[in-house]
Formats: sequence, structure tokens, C-alpha cells
Amino acid sequence: MFKGSIVALITPFKNGAIDEEAFVRLVDWHVEQGTHGLVPVGTTGESPTLSPDEHKRVIELCIEAVKGRIPVMAGTGSNSTLEAIDFTRHAEEAGADAALVVTPYYNKPTQDGLYAHFKAVHDATNIPIYIYNIPGRSVIDMQPETMARLAELERIVGVKDATADLSRVSVQRHLMGPDFIQLSGEDGTALGFNAHGGVGCISVAANVAPALCAEFQEACLAGDYANALLLQDRLMPLHKALFVEASPGPVKYAANLLGLCEEELRLPLVGVKDETRTLVRKAMIHAGLING
Repeated sequence: MFKGSIVALITPFKNGAIDEEAFVRLVDWHVEQGTHGLVPVGTTGESPTLSPDEHKRVIELCIEAVKGRIPVMAGTGSNSTLEAIDFTRHAEEAGADAALVVTPYYNKPTQDGLYAHFKAVHDATNIPIYIYNIPGRSVIDMQPETMARLAELERIVGVKDATADLSRVSVQRHLMGPDFIQLSGEDGTALGFNAHGGVGCISVAANVAPALCAEFQEACLAGDYANALLLQDRLMPLHKALFVEASPGPVKYAANLLGLCEEELRLPLVGVKDETRTLVRKAMIHAGLING
């Protein structure tokens, strides 16, 4: 169900609260632009600073707004296994198509601890689960052998791999086979990721370049890497600019440039610097998203 360009949705805020109207407009816009799937309440959605009630509300809002037009993979991870189970159960009840469960950050579990965490979430729910492996934020790196053990469970069906290690795709493909769904979690290396056997990207850049990112992913899926490379050339400066400062600061500024929502963030994140704004604007001009 999940392949192509899947947007790691930002969560719009206004005066400290979730801007529900802007969020619904975003969802509609992404469907119209050809986005293949949505991930509410991931890292890009500022999940660490949402209350549990807000977290659940954003998932419900996304599912309601999508109206079944494209699939929704709800972010339900936590460094607390009990909380991850609660979020995943809620997403299942709300009608999400899958859950994205991040490796437990801060706690620094062993590989056996990672296995036990994901198995507990799996056994307590009946929804397809994607592992979110992002050692740059969680500190923990799930090894391919651990992932292979988890892939033996019925409803652990894929991974969002944000290691930026392209060899991982081939290693994981060898261990788990081609049916295990591998999605890139890193825009800049998604081209190589797909060439190794990936089938899409859970993307930050797609928040502001949904049509281009969808076209890029469709070219990869069709094996048209010549066209994909041309699109990569347009998008690469944007991929870099959106991570000059902590995400989602730059992408919220970019979304504001497009009139999609306020660029408001929640502490401890603050608005991006002037130098970053300049880089983001130049990248968006280069991609053809705004006029120079």
C-alpha cells in the first residue's frame, strides 16, 4: 500500500494551538498534488512537543480529511513501550492504514530490547507496523539482523530507513526479501535508496514540493532513472536547505512562503535564521516553486 512519495506532514500551529483549518487544507492540497501517502505526527510533525491528546487529534484529523483517498501511516512511536502501544491502538481505532513506530530514543535499549519493544507493540495491536530507524535522532541503530527477526512477525511489514547508509537497503533486502517494504527517510539519498531496492520516501521536502517529489518517485518506480536524476537535480538544493537547521524549522518557513500555514514552531525549536531563509528561498526558486 505504501510506495512513492509519502509526506512527513508538518503540524501547523497558530497562537500556540494546532491550526486545524490549515492542517485540513494541507491534506487536501497534498491529495490534489499527487502525493501517494501521508504520515501525520512524525518527527516533522513536532510529535515530541504535542500532548498525548494533541497527538491523537492530529491523527484523527488527518484520517477524517483524507477520506480514504490516499493511505495514512500514523506516527505512533514513543520511548515508552506502553505509550507506543496506546498511540498505536488509537491509530488503529481511528482508521489509520499503518503505524510508524520509531526506535525508542534516549533509553538506549540493546538490540534485544528493541526486538522486545516492537514485538510488544505488534502483539498488542492488529495494524501493519513500519519500523522507523533514525539513529541520528534516537541514538539507537537497529541492526539488519534485529530487523530480520522482527520481519518474521505477521504485521511488521517495512521500514522507514533514515540511516543514509545505502548499503543497508541491499543488506536488508537480502535478509528479509523483496516483499519487505523499504522506504527512505532521507530525501537527499532517496535516488540511490530506490536503486538499491527501495520503493519510496517518507519525505520532508514533499511538504512544499509534493508534485515534484511524486513525479520523482514515480520515475524511480518505473525504472526511469534518467528522468529521476533530472528531477533530483532540481530538488537537491531544497533537500539540503531544509536541514541547515533543525527540522521542521526550515520547511515551516518554506510552507509559509507558499501561503500554506504560519511558520510557528514550539519550543525548544525557534524560527530559522536569516541566512537559512535565504538558502531556502534560493532552493525553492531553483526548484521552480516560487519566482525569483
